[in-house]
Amino acid sequence: MSTVGAESCLTRNEWVCGEYVSSRSDELGDALVEHVLITVGAVSLAVLVAFPLALLARRWRLAAGPVLSLTTILYTVPSLAMYALLLPVFGISVSVVVCGLVLYSLTVLVRNMLTGLQSVPTEAREAALGLGYGRLRLLLAVELPLSLPALMAGVRIATVSAVSLTTVGAIVGHGGLGNLIYSGMDSYFKAQVLTASVLCVLLAIASDLLLLGVQRLLTPWTRNRAPRRELQRDAVLDVPGRA
Repeated sequence: MSTVGAESCLTRNEWVCGEYVSSRSDELGDALVEHVLITVGAVSLAVLVAFPLALLARRWRLAAGPVLSLTTILYTVPSLAMYALLLPVFGISVSVVVCGLVLYSLTVLVRNMLTGLQSVPTEAREAALGLGYGRLRLLLAVELPLSLPALMAGVRIATVSAVSLTTVGAIVGHGGLGNLIYSGMDSYFKAQVLTASVLCVLLAIASDLLLLGVQRLLTPWTRNRAPRRELQRDAVLDVPGRA
């Protein structure tokens, strides 16, 4: 009994094991950093690719159908098949994972960006053109700020999805926390599987909250809508003669 009591949680292969976290902190840290770098790099590249596609689809309606259809088709390709198709191009490298995540992110990003650009009021465009705004200035100073809520919503969804899909990159040795999850499943190392999985979930939540904070900072006018509506409602209720 004393021998069993002296056994560590690692020896007993428990799911929750603080000793694993303390003894493997460097390994966990390296996997987490790789996971973050892959996710940030992929989403950043996806935004750079998706924005011109959204502009193309908005300007030429005939291009909207093919662009949206192509990005949707890419999203339906299974992740394992996608990485297998990219292997002849990039070889076994992190580029395979990043490129796959970029292609998957285009569906959400292009649709949200196009929706945001199309939701800009015509009156705002006409007023800017009347003030002498050129196309580029109109885009940067009027259309882009007004479409930011939809754009940021797409970035948030794409980022959370990328955090999840990065784990599949473990099949080519570049899955961040996914490497620990897959190796732990092979050896039935409970603490490693659970810890890496929890970190992955926490990373997704933290990323979403961070981007939500950035969205609120970039779109301060959206925070004032609710109070204004309440003031308008109270003003209506205070009108004499109303029941």
